[in-house]
Amino acid sequence: MNFNNIVLEPLLFSLTQRHHCNAYCIKEEFFTYERLAQEVAKIRTLLAHVSDKNVGLVANDDIYTYASIYALWLEGKAYVPLHPGQPLERCLDIIQQVGMTVVLDSSKNTRYNDIPVVNTSLEAPKDYVLEAPKAAEESDLAYILFTSGSTGRPKGVQIMRSNVAAFVDAFHSLGFIATPEDRCLQMFDLTFDMSVQSYLIPILGGACTYTVSYERIKYQAVFELLDDHRLTMASLVPSVIHYLRPYMDEIDQPEMRYCFFAGEALPTDDTREWSKCIPNAQIWNLYGPTENTIYCTAYLYKRDEQNKETNGTLSIGFAMKGTEVIFVDDDTKLLPNNTKGEMCLAGPCLTKGYWNDEEKNKQAFFEHDGKRFYRTGDVCAIDDEGDIGYYGRKDSQIKIQGFRIELGEIEHVARSFYNEEFAVVALPLYDGDNNCFIHIVIETATLNDEEGLMNHFKKLLPHYMIPAKVHAVAKFPLNISNKIDRKQLLERIKTVSYTHLTLPTSDLV
Repeated sequence: MNFNNIVLEPLLFSLTQRHHCNAYCIKEEFFTYERLAQEVAKIRTLLAHVSDKNVGLVANDDIYTYASIYALWLEGKAYVPLHPGQPLERCLDIIQQVGMTVVLDSSKNTRYNDIPVVNTSLEAPKDYVLEAPKAAEESDLAYILFTSGSTGRPKGVQIMRSNVAAFVDAFHSLGFIATPEDRCLQMFDLTFDMSVQSYLIPILGGACTYTVSYERIKYQAVFELLDDHRLTMASLVPSVIHYLRPYMDEIDQPEMRYCFFAGEALPTDDTREWSKCIPNAQIWNLYGPTENTIYCTAYLYKRDEQNKETNGTLSIGFAMKGTEVIFVDDDTKLLPNNTKGEMCLAGPCLTKGYWNDEEKNKQAFFEHDGKRFYRTGDVCAIDDEGDIGYYGRKDSQIKIQGFRIELGEIEHVARSFYNEEFAVVALPLYDGDNNCFIHIVIETATLNDEEGLMNHFKKLLPHYMIPAKVHAVAKFPLNISNKIDRKQLLERIKTVSYTHLTLPTSDLV
């Protein structure tokens, strides 16, 4: 199976044969497949003069943006999403890294003034022709997603057309196939890889996709869409159902067929309560890093049986079609079943690597038994039945609202505010409901210009990466290796953080 026959051919069938069916519901406005086809054809025409293979795409929540993705693929190009709500400096850095010379933007007033912009919201002609896809190689890119980088710069994950085809094949192999009768949720920003499954699987099956704008409070928007439109397929991050728990008595969705969770560990208790709201649905816990094209393991929640879990969270299940998993120690020595180690992945969904970052590639990938494996940084163990338990992150990466975050990037931004004068540590603190909050600790006797620091964060970081609190410590504790003792530092700030006490200025403030 290749990208043309598993993605583009079904896409063109939906665009040409399902004219009067709804393709999207965006901000309560419906768009038919015929309208989508018009927009795709129009944008392909606008791309005629664009020579770039990788094209910047402002990820607005509108029909033009989704049409742009399909148009770029049909033209043999890749999209690089640029979040409209993230700092301009961050987006310009991404443009510079990739070397893009044009950006597609449906905004009435673009904020990209120093680069050619193609306005995709121009009126589409009523008469249009959907031409055959342009020739492209399976090794050509489908998209590049930039994630948080430990060096202070976002790093680009390259996903090829063959990767996307392999993912769709694996996803469909589990029986997850949309139909024209399905109503599917797409709640993710297009800079987040779970969005790809959420917009792609429905379109291939002729279903209607209901989107959530990045400006909305996610759980509120999901609640409204469930109630108003009786959705049948939904992909969610676990935090959404946690926030929906006070409203579960009001939620009754017998129409739901499939509900997928990914992006964070899935608490068993939340799943049990949620299952009562969707009595006829299969509930799946899915796992996968961006580097392995969305999902690569799957676990089916059992309603009336004992479920496999680790520390109160559901198993992440078995490896999906094409994915090979191994578990290694710090020296990449293979570990036996039922032994915790770093999970590593190989197979046709695996990225070709990070954009222009050979050092990071050497760190993240290695050869074993003639195959190229990715180090996930996740501590897991596989049992004798092939189900995988998740124990947490090996390194300093954490996830908030499904977004993967490198604490090192936050530390880098803080150090830059103080001109690298002070040592800085970013620490994740979890409350009783397992919500994560980032705290910044600065090695200084007196904390100066906290307001300026917070404004600096807001200028350079997306909202989910902005620390909740800033502390100052006169001298960081060290461990026996003369490294900053993060565990001890974390314990010192926990009490004051949770009780909101005023900290002594002589040591911790």
